[in-house]
Amino acid sequence: MIKKATFILLSIIVISCTKKEKKHSDEFIKTQNELTKKLAKISKITDFNGFGVALVNEKEVLYQNGFGVANVESKLKYTDNTVQNIASVSKTFIGIAILKAQELGKLNLDDPINKYLPFKVINLKFPKNQITIRHLVTHTSSIIDTKEYMTRTLILKDTNNLEQNLKIDISPTKFCPPSEKLSIEEFLNNILNVNGKWYLKEGFSENKPGAIYEYSNIGATLAALVLEKATGTTYDKFTTKYILKPLEMNSSGWSFNTINFPNYTHTYQNKITPYPYYSLNTYPDGGMLTTSNDMSKYILELMKGYVGKGILLKKESYKEYFTQQLKAENFIERNSSEFSDEYNMGITVGFGPTGNFGHFGGDPGLFSVIYFNKDLRTGKYYITNTDGNGAETGKYHKLINDLLDSYSEKLNRLSQKEN
Repeated sequence: MIKKATFILLSIIVISCTKKEKKHSDEFIKTQNELTKKLAKISKITDFNGFGVALVNEKEVLYQNGFGVANVESKLKYTDNTVQNIASVSKTFIGIAILKAQELGKLNLDDPINKYLPFKVINLKFPKNQITIRHLVTHTSSIIDTKEYMTRTLILKDTNNLEQNLKIDISPTKFCPPSEKLSIEEFLNNILNVNGKWYLKEGFSENKPGAIYEYSNIGATLAALVLEKATGTTYDKFTTKYILKPLEMNSSGWSFNTINFPNYTHTYQNKITPYPYYSLNTYPDGGMLTTSNDMSKYILELMKGYVGKGILLKKESYKEYFTQQLKAENFIERNSSEFSDEYNMGITVGFGPTGNFGHFGGDPGLFSVIYFNKDLRTGKYYITNTDGNGAETGKYHKLINDLLDSYSEKLNRLSQKEN
């Protein structure tokens, strides 16, 4: 009887799992394979070493893959499980985290930031105008990146070839030794506190808080510090609990010790020369380490959130996240190119003039983007692991993105037909 019952139970489990597994048509799989072949062909002629991609609609992941190499010396392949820093695309996590904290009753978007901070942050040109959390997450805080920020945030992982690595020209930024690693609170206190040792009055613009859009890396990380003080939890732990774990982004994290480091790609100055491994003192504004596999889960959640079916936030919170927050008078020079992410701002997510949305990123040795088509309800992720300094880099980016857009439409049509 026990053996028979066990057999029946196992049969039920197998049948149940089989039903849950998504089956695609031969045409869908054939279309995926066509895209793989075309991207693999391009990967052999690009002037960058490796790249990862993912495509989604509002229902499922349509495609994910990696191409080229993650390590030139060992010839390690770049796959959809290759781990890489995604640069400023990381900022989109800040908006989700802030809105989750608001749902938990820990803060409000329109709270003044000095309600939570252990040191005062004030634009002394407008001392009576308080900076709010909403200002930080829409880049209207009047806090701007100074030379002190730019030259102190990138921290080398180790001291190997330290003297040589410190001399690498990555202007306007530069690499700093591991000994200069700081918590985000220490770093921001040094720069934004009027008594801080790196404070500069030029760190605040001539515009009053809330008035003008001015992209601010340091302002984004300040939003993460506000969250820490409001919730009593570090930003990395909060986002792991409320974003990474619910989405099963199990290969992602904010530091080298939270990922499977052998899967981490080198980033490259060119096809041959690697950059040393580095992290960020201001990791919330650009330090997410993740894979194409995990990012497919993340952009799928954002697309679901856009249509009111996300799991990380309530519908009202996602509506706020994707609401264009600014007006024409909030811009001095407005980027109106078709694929802009600076024509308007949601809560850390950018919008173009067509209403499509996403975020771009770049750091030494990489270019990254997530971008969503609001009408087709599709999204893409694309990242490279090599500086884009070549004469033909733009051509290869366009080739790949045109393919991704074309096959996103094809796979989306097939997906909608099958569902």
